[in-house]
Amino acid sequence: MWLNPEEVLLKNALKLWVTERSNDFFLLQRRRGHGEASSGITGLLVGALDSVLDSNARVTPFRILLQFPGSQISWVIASGAAIEEVNKHWDWLVHNLLQSLSVFESKEDVASFVKGKVKGLIAEEVRSRQAAQEDDPEKFREALLKFELHFGLPSSEKLVTYFSCCCWKGRVPRQGFLFLSINHMAFYSFLLGKEVKFVIPWVEVTRLERVSAGLMTEAIRVHTRHRQRDFSMFLNLDEAFRVIGQLADIALRRLLDSEGLELDHVLQQPACITKRILEEQALREFVLALFLLPRSEKLYEVASCSVWTPHARRHTPGFLYTTDSYLCFSSREVESCILLIPLLEVLFIEKAESTSVLPNPVIVSIRTKKAFQLIELQDRDELVENLNTRLRSLQWKQSVFHNRKSSKRSMSSPMPYYTFYYDTGCSDKEELEEQVLRNTVNSEALMTAFHQNQSGDKNKSLECEKEQLWENHFSEFGRGVHMFRTEKIRRLVAMGIPESLRGELWMNLSAASSVMESHQGYYTTMVQKSMGHSSLATEEIERDLHRSLPDHPAFQNPTGIAALRRVLTAYAHRNPKIGYCQSMNILASVLLLYAKEEEAFWLLVAVCERMLPDYFNRRVIGAQVDQSVFEELIRERLPELAENVHDLSTLSSVSLSWFLTLFLSVLPFDSAVCVVDCFFFHGIKAIFQLGLAVLEANAAQLSASTDDGQALMILTSFLDQVRNEEAASPSPSSPDADESSGSDTSISNMGHTNISGLINESYEKFGDLTVRQIERLRCRHRIQVLQSHEDTTKENTLRLIAPDVSISPENLADIYNLFKMEHFISLYWGDRSSAAAAESAAWHHGDLTRSFVERQYRLDRPQFKSLYGLLVPWPSGSEHHTDTLGNRTFTLLDQDHDNLVSFREFAVWLDTLYCGELNEKIRLLYRLHIPPALTESEEDPSLMKSPLLSTNRPLFLNLPPAEEGLERDYQEQLKQMLHDLAKEKEKNVEKPLPLMNQREFIQFCKTLYSLFQSNPEENDLFQAIATVTSLVLQIGEAEHRGRGSAAEDADDQTSTTDSEWRVSFAQILASLLTEQALVSFFEKPPSLQSKIREAREKQYQQRAALLTLQQGGS
Repeated sequence: MWLNPEEVLLKNALKLWVTERSNDFFLLQRRRGHGEASSGITGLLVGALDSVLDSNARVTPFRILLQFPGSQISWVIASGAAIEEVNKHWDWLVHNLLQSLSVFESKEDVASFVKGKVKGLIAEEVRSRQAAQEDDPEKFREALLKFELHFGLPSSEKLVTYFSCCCWKGRVPRQGFLFLSINHMAFYSFLLGKEVKFVIPWVEVTRLERVSAGLMTEAIRVHTRHRQRDFSMFLNLDEAFRVIGQLADIALRRLLDSEGLELDHVLQQPACITKRILEEQALREFVLALFLLPRSEKLYEVASCSVWTPHARRHTPGFLYTTDSYLCFSSREVESCILLIPLLEVLFIEKAESTSVLPNPVIVSIRTKKAFQLIELQDRDELVENLNTRLRSLQWKQSVFHNRKSSKRSMSSPMPYYTFYYDTGCSDKEELEEQVLRNTVNSEALMTAFHQNQSGDKNKSLECEKEQLWENHFSEFGRGVHMFRTEKIRRLVAMGIPESLRGELWMNLSAASSVMESHQGYYTTMVQKSMGHSSLATEEIERDLHRSLPDHPAFQNPTGIAALRRVLTAYAHRNPKIGYCQSMNILASVLLLYAKEEEAFWLLVAVCERMLPDYFNRRVIGAQVDQSVFEELIRERLPELAENVHDLSTLSSVSLSWFLTLFLSVLPFDSAVCVVDCFFFHGIKAIFQLGLAVLEANAAQLSASTDDGQALMILTSFLDQVRNEEAASPSPSSPDADESSGSDTSISNMGHTNISGLINESYEKFGDLTVRQIERLRCRHRIQVLQSHEDTTKENTLRLIAPDVSISPENLADIYNLFKMEHFISLYWGDRSSAAAAESAAWHHGDLTRSFVERQYRLDRPQFKSLYGLLVPWPSGSEHHTDTLGNRTFTLLDQDHDNLVSFREFAVWLDTLYCGELNEKIRLLYRLHIPPALTESEEDPSLMKSPLLSTNRPLFLNLPPAEEGLERDYQEQLKQMLHDLAKEKEKNVEKPLPLMNQREFIQFCKTLYSLFQSNPEENDLFQAIATVTSLVLQIGEAEHRGRGSAAEDADDQTSTTDSEWRVSFAQILASLLTEQALVSFFEKPPSLQSKIREAREKQYQQRAALLTLQQGGS
């Protein structure tokens, strides 16, 4: 393969290579020990060395060098594992390059020409590999070339796909091509001699929607903060809308997210993203949401097949989805029949004899002595082989795990089950009893010991009848995770799961039982590891323990409180990114009532990490996304209500607690647990449906309401009256009864609403809402929510900084945008280097007490210098001197020595340059020419040799958790914050500046001269600075002589340093004030607005061009 030319100093070092072919410019070499029938001791040693080396370090046995006669320097330009591959490259060089090289006069020209040609070949190979993954490689290759030609972005800006479409400008359509890359969408049109092209970064997209108005057919409208663009006449509008939404969502989660939203590992690597990857990821998200699978599951095969369904006595056609740990089946009629088989339950997967009646059958046998039959499977042999490979791997891991656990158990000495940091000693009998209670993990659900009220004989009878219905269902549809899920089970769930089966069914319906089985002993380990750890999360947990279902007897008792403490603390230790959030205590309390303690832990894991993704963090992003989705569903499903209630955000804010607590905080308890039943069966879809049903039931009153408070009272009053009235539910003996009576039974004679009727009504009217629709809506609305957070962050940052500067709010906002864009540009195209890892590590472990503003976007040295060149008000002569001053300014602003500059520091610096008084500007220039800004050697490589681009990830608003063992007690953090605040006050006290020596003063004068170039008053300014320089030199010389004579009189060796030539800031300032030309120059305020306008126009393309040059020369 062709290689980026790499210099080799000794082309035949240690005689490791043998030259096979050569000419005036190229050598083809073979490594000793390879391709020889017999070789000497050197060849044997080299061959042995190569064979034992790690594959990453192993040297390919053949290579081609670019070389010149008599030169000791060569360049490796190609290598290969086989002689045939390298011979092809050799023949290409001989036939295409060798004759052309003779026309060059110097070796440098030859080297430059060959290296450029080789890099072009490499780029072409990359394009070919990318194009080969597309449906039409030739067309994609052509589109890729157009994209690179028209927009001039660096080669690392990978094109994902493109569409032919029209972009509308008013009533005029422009036909062209829409190019979608990993960081941008770009449009190009050339029609009737007029060229139209523009680039929109994904981070500027605030909303996507489909519209149909005026002359346009249905179009895609892309909103940014400043304007909107309409695109129409797509060949496939649905596909284009989906891909645009996916790319915008991925880019925003990767670049804007500061809370660590879940993003698949593949999508975190932009270079890997292709159109096919996007399609696979969309399908994977759908499968995970439909079957409520763990987010770590990887989707492998998707196959059309039919499954034998005993209850229907026929084969049901549908699709088989296989993941790391599950076999998933869904009927073609979405969600009418679902089957989930954990591979842990599987004993065998084998092929049966194919017949005309049963083509390509596969039998899946499970541990409960049942088997499932799949037929009509295409590529059956390959599928079965892959499944058996994964099954054997999983069984081997489980056997190793069980052996390890059993050996540890036999070696462990008898000790108390748990010891908690909450226990402070056993001073008396009561404390000893409480300690024993806290150290005992409950093996039964709390509801078995604690009942809120004594049920009457009628309710007990109804419970028994429901239990019998479920037993009958189990005998027909199966029991456990792998039971068939059909419309019948949906109706049973809507009636309310009996208390005795609730915990079991929650575990099976959510697949938490299979996850728990594959992690045996995990909960015990988490509880043990969380012992003795005091943190903000544990303090919040302690505060909320007695607020969790305080009216229920289970949590008026130390047993229930201890169990709740253990579950919440163990989860906070398992997932420190979430830790503990309010409403988790309510969910965990309900789970503990109906499930065993360990089961409740795994149900909490399922809810927080799978079923309600991104809900439980400081910004509750997931919940806000679903509120935004809920608003759109209201407009779509309840249009009359949407017309009468102009501000739907009121309804969505009221409904936030519905989603966060699954209605547990707003419904009576007996009714709320029925909602939880539906949630574990249908996921978030059940909450959306029920929310819409609640709003529809109150639509007339809500439409007539006059304010938010009245709307809240209407909904609160309605939900308080929802009862779980068993007598009003559908006949328990006939769950298949006609459900059309649901609306009749939803309102009882007492004026109460029956929860079963309300749930059935929600399924009847809104049951057509699918998981796929919800996932697509979430993808689009996440864009709006993230951008809304970004706007809020910007507003807060500007609000906090504005009092400290004199820059106008409009200009400060524009500067913030430039600052942020500089950060993004480096994230788009920067190399991932070790410097970035060092910066990231310093940020994670060294900045635990930074303020909100300081934890915003920050720039490293290369980023800062780029922005410095765009915004500095005065020209500074040569590029070298501009670079030098940029380095010094960065060093001066980086007061905490973390190699990063915050926006506050940047804004205060700009404020001094553009809005400061004369003495403040001179003071800043003075500080740039004394240490620490001015170093002993400006050529210090540690200062100058840094990457051209920043490579750090977007910085976090709240810091990611420290690694295990590195946690700091939060009380210590508070003390550190107070200490830093005191230091900050001291820092703000203005201290006298050090004296400037002669070398530093010469640098200062050099800078002043450079500031005046191209100024209309250039001659007067040069003359003035010459006068000031002469005056300051005289002052310094006079003081130098005075200190020298004083030192001789004192005859003190330590005074030799004091006798050096030095001047003070006050002396320089006084000298400058004597020249009116200089005073006028520094007092005249530069135009910041025009500078910002120029920077905005130059920043993107200038940086892109610079990056292109860098990548071309690397």
